[in-house]
Amino acid sequence: MKYRNLLFIALSVVILSACSKKREHIRPEIGDITESVYASARVKADGQYTVQSVVSGVILKATKKTGQIVHQGDTLFIIRGDQAVLSSENALELLQLSRENSKKESDKLTELRLQTEQAREKYDLDSALYYRQKNLWNQQIGSKVELEQRELAFQLSKKNYLAARNRFNQAKSQLENETRRAEIGYEISKVNKEDFIVKSRLDGVVYDMISKENELITPQNPLAVIGAADVFVLEMQVDEYDISKVKIGQLVYVSMDSHPGKVFEAQVSAIDPIMNERTRTFLVEAVFSKQPELIFPNLTAECNVVITEKKQSLTIPRKYLFEDKFVYNEAGEKIEVGVGLMDYEKVEITSGIDQSTELYLEPKP
Repeated sequence: MKYRNLLFIALSVVILSACSKKREHIRPEIGDITESVYASARVKADGQYTVQSVVSGVILKATKKTGQIVHQGDTLFIIRGDQAVLSSENALELLQLSRENSKKESDKLTELRLQTEQAREKYDLDSALYYRQKNLWNQQIGSKVELEQRELAFQLSKKNYLAARNRFNQAKSQLENETRRAEIGYEISKVNKEDFIVKSRLDGVVYDMISKENELITPQNPLAVIGAADVFVLEMQVDEYDISKVKIGQLVYVSMDSHPGKVFEAQVSAIDPIMNERTRTFLVEAVFSKQPELIFPNLTAECNVVITEKKQSLTIPRKYLFEDKFVYNEAGEKIEVGVGLMDYEKVEITSGIDQSTELYLEPKP
């Protein structure tokens, strides 16, 4: 009998508790709603890049420290490159020698010029003698043999002169070509030498000096991270299913763990036209409309790109919509509704209910 009374009391408490519990309910409201595309994002300094070398070697000197301001062209690292230095010096010596040889007063050209002038003088003399002998022959003075000898000497001196002139022109052209090749070789050697000096590509801040002096590095090693000092952008990863909805200039709402409870606005500024096959996402860049006062590279962010916005729409909280098309009324009945825009909190109702309809989060028990 005692146990029956206890059971009766317990059941009564449960029944009374259930009856006294109120079902959560709301009524639709008129308000603004937006459709948006969600994207995870990372903050980056404008122009931010990872510094790398194009050559392998040992870092002789790191000229900057983390947090320092740099300007475009400033030296960041000097890498040991003895071979490049020697190659540059050798190329310079070859260039200087080629320039000396290609001058008009150089020994080689002077010798060939004298030979050409002598051949020309011999040619002029033999030419004069030949034509004089020919005129005498026309006057029936002299012999046929003398005319033929003068003509033979004339033709031979002409060939010798033309050959000497060609040798001079070829030598001059060859020396000029050698000088041009030496100039190109020297410029290439200078570029190769400069490859061992790593410089900043922009004005900004050294956000991280990754490599240190005396470290052996290759072109694959990151050396430092540099970016703009006071301008930051958002790099969003947009899913391939949503990318067709995203356009330049669209509004972006941004929230960051580093600034809890705050929402910032940005605008889509660039869309990478190629998809990342590994992540199946597109890189989309946005710029802050009003940049947070305290912000750092590589902060994470959550972004919502506003696709469509409607004002004065009938809306309900998303948690009151079931199976994407039903709501519960006071009687616990399912009511099918027309659905319009949706964001992460609210959904637009286009038909099926009005502002007077009471909606419940769960069916009637």
